[in-house]
Amino acid sequence: MAKTTKTLKLTFLNGKNKKTSVTLGDAVDNLTAEQVRGAMTTIAQANVFEKDGVKNYVTPQSASYIERTVSDIFNDGDADQAESADKQD
Repeated sequence: MAKTTKTLKLTFLNGKNKKTSVTLGDAVDNLTAEQVRGAMTTIAQANVFEKDGVKNYVTPQSASYIERTVSDIFNDGDADQAESADKQD
């Protein structure tokens, strides 16, 4: 069975003008550009993320939804979990 997940990837420039990003799982669907840009601006203005003396998430650059579909060919782990649940009943 195929399982599709959707994440929201926020891309910023850091203090050295290099791209850095954060990916959020289970993001709200159908956010507008204005909503996401506003949230990214708030993150940038908070100025609380830094690594090795370089500020991260300084300038918002882009935001994208990323959909990922996984289609199992087989998954013996699912059968083991089902058997384990049956034994607990």
